[in-house]
Amino acid sequence: MPSANRPRITGLGRVLVAVYGVLALAATGRSLVQIVERFDTAPLAFTLSAVSAVVYILATLALVFSASRGWYVVAWAAIVFELAGVLIVGSYSLFRHDLFPEETVWSWFGSGYVFVPLVLPFVGISWLLSHRPGADPVAPAPAPVERSVW
Repeated sequence: MPSANRPRITGLGRVLVAVYGVLALAATGRSLVQIVERFDTAPLAFTLSAVSAVVYILATLALVFSASRGWYVVAWAAIVFELAGVLIVGSYSLFRHDLFPEETVWSWFGSGYVFVPLVLPFVGISWLLSHRPGADPVAPAPAPVERSVW
């Protein structure tokens, strides 16, 4: 039986939170620079870049606190939104290069971030499926004790 003070996020979960955190910082920094320096060149692309930054911040926090059922639901919403965003923006940026003259976090499926934005939501969804709040790992049933009448 797991200890009450044992952290919920271990192994892959910690790596996942770390990657989301780094991506949140990178997306926030990039979108702020793009908006401040050249917003008029691609307002839609840079606004979507800022939206992605907010989603990554929210997903990071939600994963950290996902032991709570409420945060677990927020994590699902953020990661599904992220997946939809990278697929929709990624597809749209291929056909409307005029709206995405520079790379943003989700444009071209996250190619500017080595496609991490495309792969990360799938890893996040997989982790969420295997780490539901309140679901303790199932322990094997004890072997039946054989009793003899002799």
